[in-house]
Amino acid sequence: MGKQTNIRLDEAVKAAAEERAKRRGLSLQGYVADLIEQDVNESRAAFMAGAATFLAAYADRFEAEVGEDRYPGLAAESARTAPRDAA
Repeated sequence: MGKQTNIRLDEAVKAAAEERAKRRGLSLQGYVADLIEQDVNESRAAFMAGAATFLAAYADRFEAEVGEDRYPGLAAESARTAPRDAA
């Protein structure tokens, strides 16, 4: 169950939002929650795409600088047998 959040809207904006919600078969609360969730997910996806691009561009440099010690402080045998994609 989600947490309740209160917002203030201009009357014209609220009326327009209620109309859009109604056309989608949603309550105003559901409509606003969907908009926020969509925005958060788009931001997260954009960040992850940027991070993947950055890592792809600089992976060789990181490898050269850091080497294969993907698990610093971990016993050599545990690090050797750990999955490579776990880091």
